[in-house]
Amino acid sequence: MDFKRITLLAGHYGSGKTNIAVNLAMLLRQTRMRVAIADLDIVNPYFRTKDSQYSLEQAGIRFICSEYANSNVDIPALPQTLYAVTDDRELTCVLDIGGDDRGALALGRLAPAIAEENDFEMLFVVNFYRPLTQTPQDALDVMREIEAAGHLPFTGVVNNSNLGDETTPETVLRTAQRTAELCALSGLPLVFTSVHRPLLPALEGKLPNLIGLDLQAKIR
Repeated sequence: MDFKRITLLAGHYGSGKTNIAVNLAMLLRQTRMRVAIADLDIVNPYFRTKDSQYSLEQAGIRFICSEYANSNVDIPALPQTLYAVTDDRELTCVLDIGGDDRGALALGRLAPAIAEENDFEMLFVVNFYRPLTQTPQDALDVMREIEAAGHLPFTGVVNNSNLGDETTPETVLRTAQRTAELCALSGLPLVFTSVHRPLLPALEGKLPNLIGLDLQAKIR
């Protein structure tokens, strides 16, 4: 898969976008010299890109995090380091945007420069097993709320439907039709389906554009 200079990941709380962001940064580092991951998630204090800061930096990936992460500030003033995402065009960036429309508010500060350069993918990460995104229409509603708050349009869909440790190949396959319906409703392509790496062999050939994920280590 060919990725743009900036890849933004957004979705409902618990969609798994943070774990995808970490894995994607690691994947991009295999072929690109300068890679950064920026955590704009000001909403969710439990699943944080920062939990993987050590392993990211060991892999030579620059880690950028808002000082307002986990705070009650609705529209944070972004630290200067975050503007490297838009100012340094030799840097390949993965952005973890946060949950729903409130999490996307921080993106609004970077959106004009990202749109002007026009070398980005804005990917909607969906987990159809989460309570508020169980149907394609529900997921579309969340997508539109995020677009309005972040001032950037989505360009593609990522199916990350899972039930945590209880996920089986059939768990993922059961959501293929709902993903296709979401793509039809939104007019966006399915960019990839992400699954825990041990499930890959059972799903090869059954779903297009599969990406295997290693689970993010949690810092306690």
